[in-house]
Amino acid sequence: MTIFYYASYGLVIIGALISIIASWNVRRTYKKYSSYGNSRGIRAEQVAQTILNSAGIYDVRIERISGSLTDHYSPREKVLRLSDSVYGSLSVAAIGVAAHECGHAIQHARGYFPLTLRSMVIPVVNIGSTLSWPVILLGLIFGWTGLIDIGIILFSLVVFFQFITLPVEFNASGRALSILRERNILYGQELEGSRKVLIAAALTYVAALVSSILQLLRLILLRRRR
Repeated sequence: MTIFYYASYGLVIIGALISIIASWNVRRTYKKYSSYGNSRGIRAEQVAQTILNSAGIYDVRIERISGSLTDHYSPREKVLRLSDSVYGSLSVAAIGVAAHECGHAIQHARGYFPLTLRSMVIPVVNIGSTLSWPVILLGLIFGWTGLIDIGIILFSLVVFFQFITLPVEFNASGRALSILRERNILYGQELEGSRKVLIAAALTYVAALVSSILQLLRLILLRRRR
């Protein structure tokens, strides 16, 4: 059992390496295309406002927040937040990120089901994320397999959340690239640069899902060995 326990950490290490590589890749790609300005001389927040208005969305605020790559859209508040490195930038990388967040706002306005589902399960997923490991550890310490099973179920909620996040993120990126192309906001290599940034960002969600699946597999294997 002890040898199997430590050997199972190989799954965790593989997952961690995948996540580290994906994170490194998105930062490397973003940094590369942050030095490429757009030929129209428009800033990322102007692009965001243009996209929202063209989609008939006038009740979403655009705010500036601190940090780098901390951009996000809040459906509950109807606020699109752009980080310092994106907000006033002319780069094709920043414009791609801003357009991606607009994609989420459009999803919300159009009632895109995966986004609605993700928002609905967040409270339950937060419980699973908070309690899964303490419950599993208690089960391991006291030898209560029932607790371990409950912990695994709670952790499965986190995996499910990451799974339904994938179509939300890929769809938002697809919408962003289509809008940038159709509105002639970016052209040729500019659009290609934004596409590479968004693909790299999307792959971080894939990496997170794979890492969590490997961790879940490890837990299930350990449970079956007891």
